[in-house]
Amino acid sequence: MTTLALAVAVFLLATAVAAIVWVFVRPTSGTRRTLGQIGKYGFSGRPLEEREERRRPRSAADLVSLLGDAIAARHGPQREEAIRAKLVSSGLYTVTPRTFFAAQGIGAVSCLGLWAVLGAFSGVKPVIYVVGLPVAALFGWALPSIVLARRLKTRYHEIDKALPDLIDLLVVTVEAGIGFVGSLRMASEQLDGPLAQELRLTLQEQSMGRSSAEALEGLVQRADTPGIRSFVRAIVQGELLGVSIGQILRNLAAEMRKKRKARAEEQAQKAPIKMLFPLVFLIFPAMFVVLLLPALISIKNTLGS
Repeated sequence: MTTLALAVAVFLLATAVAAIVWVFVRPTSGTRRTLGQIGKYGFSGRPLEEREERRRPRSAADLVSLLGDAIAARHGPQREEAIRAKLVSSGLYTVTPRTFFAAQGIGAVSCLGLWAVLGAFSGVKPVIYVVGLPVAALFGWALPSIVLARRLKTRYHEIDKALPDLIDLLVVTVEAGIGFVGSLRMASEQLDGPLAQELRLTLQEQSMGRSSAEALEGLVQRADTPGIRSFVRAIVQGELLGVSIGQILRNLAAEMRKKRKARAEEQAQKAPIKMLFPLVFLIFPAMFVVLLLPALISIKNTLGS
């Protein structure tokens, strides 16, 4: 088992070194061809700034960026755009898709190395050890996607939870004589959390030249929740049909209260089912030990005497 673990470790180390050399040392064919064409005319292939930059040691951020570029080259642009949309919807505005790809690669290598070390010293069977290597790598690769999906779900839940408060605030401000855009700006300043961030982005898009309908459609693309879809659809249709915004918001507020009540009732009905498993596997065994153990000890002592 130790010999197998050592062989696998040496193979993984050689593979990692070869991958690093291939990613960071190998120039692209396009760059090589371009430099060759420039060299024919007597010019230097690299500017002075680039030569000075290449002399400097690469930082960890540069290595992560290069790793992300190498992995992104294996994916299509559609996959990269899909990851970018998920990152924006999750509120990770400063994280690029290539950084996410690099995180997937680092996670795969880390989980693979962790399993290789733990499996070698824990004494597992060789078959389980070998099968666990690709499973660990796949788990490490999928771990960033799992975290991103969890963050996206939590953020959507917080947005839908804060939406009724936003509509109530908009009803008060619009009926007080403030325009809809001004009401959104006041609401973004009063509220906090993911919904306030999305409102600020919507107002920023509108200030950059987009119409109200286009800015609201961008809000739907970033936060595609049932509540946001209903809110944007009602506002856009109201503006097209000329219906009073105050009346639309009042109707939306009543609808949101009904949805919140229905959601609370749904969660209350799910509570007994969620409590069943900890009740059976955690609480009942402890109760049985406390209640039955004295009786069993008394019966044992009686029969023994």
